[in-house]
Amino acid sequence: MAKVRSSFLLATLCFVLAGFIVPVQQLSAQGPVSVTIESWRNDDLPVWQDTIIPAFTKRYPNIKVVFGPTAPTEYNAALNAKFSGGTAGDLITCRPFDLSLGLFKQGFLAPVNDLPGMSNFGPVAKSAWITDDGKTVFCVPMASVIHGFIYNADIFKQLGLTPPKTESEFFQVLDKIKQDGRYAPLALGTADQWEAATMGFQNIGPNYWKGEQGRLALITGRAKFTDPDYVAVWRTLAKWRPYLASGFEAQKYPDSQNLFTLGKAAIYPAGSWEVALFNRQAQFKMGAFPPPLPAGASTCYISDHTDIAMGMNAKTRHPEEAKKFLGWMTTSEFASLYSNALPGFFSLSNQKVTLQDPLAQTFLNWRSTCKSTIRNSYQILSRGEPNLENELWRVSAGVISGKLTPEEAAAQVQTGLAKWFKPPTK
Repeated sequence: MAKVRSSFLLATLCFVLAGFIVPVQQLSAQGPVSVTIESWRNDDLPVWQDTIIPAFTKRYPNIKVVFGPTAPTEYNAALNAKFSGGTAGDLITCRPFDLSLGLFKQGFLAPVNDLPGMSNFGPVAKSAWITDDGKTVFCVPMASVIHGFIYNADIFKQLGLTPPKTESEFFQVLDKIKQDGRYAPLALGTADQWEAATMGFQNIGPNYWKGEQGRLALITGRAKFTDPDYVAVWRTLAKWRPYLASGFEAQKYPDSQNLFTLGKAAIYPAGSWEVALFNRQAQFKMGAFPPPLPAGASTCYISDHTDIAMGMNAKTRHPEEAKKFLGWMTTSEFASLYSNALPGFFSLSNQKVTLQDPLAQTFLNWRSTCKSTIRNSYQILSRGEPNLENELWRVSAGVISGKLTPEEAAAQVQTGLAKWFKPPTK
């Protein structure tokens, strides 16, 4: 009898407890779901916490988004370790090209082709996060940086100068600044090498090789760096030498930035990522102009380089919530928020965005008058040794400093590339 009573009490207790457990489970299911963003942009933490995430939460209050950045230099290794250990976040900030492509090939990133809003991004925008066959996109494009020239508007006004539209006008402006003698015409050094290629070769080059047409021709083998269009770029860079500051061979990237923001140089060959820093440091009005057109050119091209995107962990426990965030990232609301919160980093969306920062807006306006392309060393062509990107740094710095002729630079780059890269056969 006691045994029967104990069994009855135990069954009753289980029934009562079940009555409490079910509502708790239901409450948990209805509560906020937390998704985490992995990123290397630790300097962007306030932007995400104060601007971007609150805007998303307003639309989706049941999804809690946590921005968890890692130091830039540690991001790649840390992310790979987290993927291998099954602890990676739900949303993954994607670096451009091969690093993210490698993650996709390992099954760590999910395809995003069918995500609503992907039609808002064109081929150039998707180029950094798409498989080699052009069929699968694995990250939602976020932002690019645009190349051009930032100038000291006070110096231009003082010397009666106007922003040049052609290379002939560009060198006339440089001559007038040099003749005045108070300012370095161009703020660029060759000590770190990468600026010579990034703000030199890749800045003015698209006007010579006709943007995407020339870039894709290198990949298919229809063009070589020894072609006249490429040699001509290095010839123009060689002509920059007399307009650089004394001792430019030892001048590093921060030195060039300081030279310009302290008002000691008139023109800075630039990437738009400088906008926010220069706004804080420069005590003078600034303007910007796109790469001047070479003689005989009628169509302008800009390096509108893909920089950052967002993908989804293929093994996230919250795929629907992660997809909602990625879907929201394809909207004009996100494009406007991100571009205004980080002046100089421009949404890759085709949707119209108006910026509050006038200097950043100047860069962005060039998209409506020039054709966009990306740096020609980034997709496929820097997978082997010698690394094409590093070779372009080396030879471009060598040309500017007078250690290499344009023809020697072209031959060295093409010879190095041919050692390992074989264009696809038809």
